[in-house]
Formats: sequence, structure tokens, C-alpha cells
Amino acid sequence: MEFIAHSLDLAMFAAACVVLMLGFPVAFTLAGVALAFALIGWVVGAFDMTFLSAFPQRIFGTMTNEVLIAVPLFIFMGVMLERSKVAEELLDTMGRMLGSVHGGLGIAVSIVGALLAASTGIVGATVVTMGLLSLPSMLKRGYSSELACGSIAAAGTLGQIIPPSIVLVILGDQLSNAYQKAQLDMGIFSPETISVGDLFAGALLPGLMLVGFYILYQVVVAIINPSAAPSIPKEDNPGVTFSEVTNALLPPILLILSVLGSILGGIATPTEAASVGAVGAILLAGYRLGGKRNWPIVLAAVALVFLLFLTANMDLRVARNDIPHWDMIAIYGAAICLALLAWGIISALLRVFRDGILVAVMQGTTQVTAMVFVIVIGASLFSLVFRGLGGEEMIHAALKDIPGGAIGAIIAVMLLMFVLGFFLDFLEIVFVVVPMVAPVLLQLEMPNGEPMSPVWLGIMMAMNLQTSFLTPPFGFALFYLRGVAPPSVRTSQIYRGIIPFVFIQIFGLLLLWYIPSLAIWLPSLIYG
Repeated sequence: MEFIAHSLDLAMFAAACVVLMLGFPVAFTLAGVALAFALIGWVVGAFDMTFLSAFPQRIFGTMTNEVLIAVPLFIFMGVMLERSKVAEELLDTMGRMLGSVHGGLGIAVSIVGALLAASTGIVGATVVTMGLLSLPSMLKRGYSSELACGSIAAAGTLGQIIPPSIVLVILGDQLSNAYQKAQLDMGIFSPETISVGDLFAGALLPGLMLVGFYILYQVVVAIINPSAAPSIPKEDNPGVTFSEVTNALLPPILLILSVLGSILGGIATPTEAASVGAVGAILLAGYRLGGKRNWPIVLAAVALVFLLFLTANMDLRVARNDIPHWDMIAIYGAAICLALLAWGIISALLRVFRDGILVAVMQGTTQVTAMVFVIVIGASLFSLVFRGLGGEEMIHAALKDIPGGAIGAIIAVMLLMFVLGFFLDFLEIVFVVVPMVAPVLLQLEMPNGEPMSPVWLGIMMAMNLQTSFLTPPFGFALFYLRGVAPPSVRTSQIYRGIIPFVFIQIFGLLLLWYIPSLAIWLPSLIYG
């Protein structure tokens, strides 16, 4: 009986993994396994049921967490851009612009993947969209199946690492809690905090670095083996006009700059910036459906940018006794901008509603958001019971005793997350594994001997999971692509095509390991 009591924490974790791999719903698996092991622990005297009294407070803490409001807003932004055919227009325009050079279609896929990652942040949707749109075109133009599949799958997973990413929003919230707990455990009773904005800034350079490596690989393949990445004959490629490039690229780029710029510039919190992204996605969808009568939406977009400028440079508070003359002018200007913005949003919403897009977007957003937050509740109960069974102390002791000290502990956690990424989605890993291991890791040192940076650790985890989702034979991105690839493309070709990109990912991880400033420099520059 004593042996059972001491091994319940490990058995609980193993049981959750087995049940999840059997295909049961994630949220109910986590909560059900937790309740079952809580009862078993209570029977054998290894669990105190008073632990469960903290569960309602945890749910209330999730409900009142303003950071997590960004999740449904970013999901809405991504689904709206996906359903309004922005990705299709981007791929078509970039393909025609770069198709006349060897490897041009592959380079276009990498660039569009980066833009969609920064616009949507939804990995599955990006892989499926680009697989449906780009793969048939690349195969028709004579691209090797391996290169085409590898390029699409790798570009589709950039949503894990390029901000604004839902993964980084959730990971930032979990790491913030873990960082404060780690500092309290070290006797620091005025702990520092990290924000989602820190992770966004830290992920920017590593994400762009990966995009650069993908493009470099496409160029090298085109030089070494031109037949694997042929150019499109001029008679088959009508080319693009400057107006077409501007209409396809400029709106998404402006939307990305508005969201990221408002966060990195300190104008808005990630939650506020997510609302800017949602509004921008509505305007962009309405703009694409509006034909020539787009001036209400154009005025609304200009008003949105002007509002961001006024917010950054003027004090717009009206509940003051003494309001300076220029502030009052700015307040009136902001009111006019809000009226123009409301007019543009209503106009855009009517267009997407008449086109049948709005209902589908709201249904998709609600489904994904409900899934995320039910998993949050299930994971919260799971981690609570796991701690009550002594799992936290077990993990702490195990990581402290691993050969190699801090470096060995970090490598062990990264390997564990990499393997779990074969079977579990990022939500389960972030909500279950990160709260258990991060408080211990954040008390250790980085490989360069400096105190552990939560930003560096978070970016390492995100890039590690991205690599796991690409690695054969279990990578999620490969399953998404297999589902939309034509029958002529064999699964073995998809696996062979992705292997070079997996090595690129590993190389990127090693660079980040040995050069932590890739993740730390930009947040330090922006936020000090």
C-alpha cells in the first residue's frame, strides 16, 4: 500500500498520456483521470481531499485573467482571415511574382507561411490552407513531391513561433505564474514578472531566422537540383502588376504591424492589441468583398491607425478636472475616429454576413475557444491533484538529481516535451507539463551560466514543440498535410521532404541554445 501511495503521481501522468493516445477528449480525460486518482489517493491515504477546495478559486482566476481574453480575439482574427480568402490571394500573388525563378514557388510558400503565421497563428488551418492551394500548383509545375510537401508543412508550423501566436499567449501566461513561484521559492518576495509582450518580442528574431533558413534551403536546392524546383515558363506565368501586389500584401502587412507594433511599442497590452487585430480582420474581410465601394472601410482603417497614434502620444482621459487644450483637441479627434471606425466596422460586418462568412467565423471561433478553456479547466484540476499527490516534489527532486546539473535538467525537459509533442497537442503540454517543470527550471542557470531567462526558456519550448510537430512519423503537421494531399503523393514522400526542415529546426534550436541573446536582446531593448 505504501508503494502505491508513493507512485500514484507517476501513474496518474502515465494514465493521462495513455487515455489521450486512445483518442478520448482532452479536457474530460484530464479532469476524469485527476478525479479517479484523487479518490484512489484518498483511499490509500496519499491525498487530502481539502486540496480540491482550491479548484473553484482556480476557475475564478482563469475567468478573471485578462491575458487570456486575447485567445478568442486572436482566434477570431485568424478564422476571419482564413475564411475571407486572404491566404488564397496572398499565395496566388506571391506565386505569380516569384514563379519565374527556380525555387520561386517554394520561396513564396515560405514567405506566405510567415505572413499567415503572423496573421492567424493557427497551425492546422495554415497547413491545410496552403496544402489545398499550393501543393497542386507546385506539383503541376514540376516540383518534386518531397520539396513541395516539406516546404508547405514547415511554413505552416511557423504559427507556433511567429507572434502574435496563440501558443505564445498561453505559454506566456503559464510562464508568468511559474516565474513568480520560482522567485518566491528562492526567497525573493518582490518577484519580477514577464508578460506575453516579452515573449512576442523574444520570438520575433528566432521566427524570422527560421523563415530565412527555409528560404536559403529553397535557394540551395534550386541551384543544386534545378529540376526539383523548376521555374514557370513565361508563357504560363502572366506575372503581377504593382497594384495586385499592393492589394494582396499591403493590408495583411499593415494588420500585422498594427497588432505587433502596438504591443512592442508599449501602446497596448496583448489583449488590447488582439482586439485591434480582430477589428482589422473584419475591415480586411469587408474590404475584399466590397468591390469599388470601399471608402467607408478605408476611412475606418485610417481612423484605427490614427487612434493608435493618439493613444501613444496624447492623454485621452476625460475624467480629469483640468484638460489641456491640445489634449482636448486630441479627445475630439479620437471621438471622430471612433465614429468613422464604427461606421466602417458595421459596413464590413454587413458584407461578411451577406456573403455567409460571419456565421461560419463565429461558429469556428466559439468551437476553438470553448475547446481551449475547457482544457484549461481540466488541466487545472489535473495539476492540482498531481501536486496533492506529491508530484511537484518528485519532479523537483528528479530534475535536481539529473546528471549534468542545470544543463542536464533543461535537456531532459526538452526531450520530454519533444516526445510528448508526437502524441499531445500544444495545449495539453503547455497546461500540464509547463506548470510542473518551469518553476524548477527557472531556479537554475542557462547554459551560459547566467540566471535563467523565462523569455529564453519559453522560446526554446515553443521552437522545440514546433520541431516535434514536424518530425516523422507522428508530427501533427504531417497528418494535416496528408489529409489534403492528392493520392499521387505518398506518405513516405511527405516524410522524406520534411526531414531537411527538421534539421533546420534543430540547427535553429542549437543556435538559440548557444546564443540566448537571439531571444533576450529584443525584449531587453524594448522593455529594458
